[in-house]
Amino acid sequence: MAATDRLPPFQELLDSHAEAVLRFLRSAVGPGDADDCFQETFISALRAYPRLEHGRELRAWLLTIARRKALDHHRASARRPRPVAEPDATETAPGPAELNGSAAAAAIWGLVAALPEGQRAALALRYAGGLRYREVAEALGCSEEAARRRVHDGLRALRRRSSELEEQYR
Repeated sequence: MAATDRLPPFQELLDSHAEAVLRFLRSAVGPGDADDCFQETFISALRAYPRLEHGRELRAWLLTIARRKALDHHRASARRPRPVAEPDATETAPGPAELNGSAAAAAIWGLVAALPEGQRAALALRYAGGLRYREVAEALGCSEEAARRRVHDGLRALRRRSSELEEQYR
């Protein structure tokens, strides 16, 4: 095996791709649960690393693992009981003054979370993970054209929903 066929040491892989994986996980599961999923991602990657095919796109491989961990997280949280508000308590939508800083970010992430899973994952891989469409397709297990379409449809839905939100507060 030539020296170029060797995989880098795992710590080097972790150092060079940790930021992209964490950005993706923050967009997929939220900032509160991203660290746990990040650790699970790299534990799984460490276990599989010795058997990894040479020549594989490492960032796409790691983000595929991260996507699966995010899906596992969503499945597990769907099975957990959720506290509900008191019957007389009502939720109010934030007003324009409240939609700044972290409240605006929370509103945007709420719009992203409402997207279908395929669109949400494609957007997160493309923009939070920094992957090219070919790599997004590999991570999602679809064609490059399908990955482009999911990103396009997700962006269109976000624009439409954010416009509706803006109209609501005018």
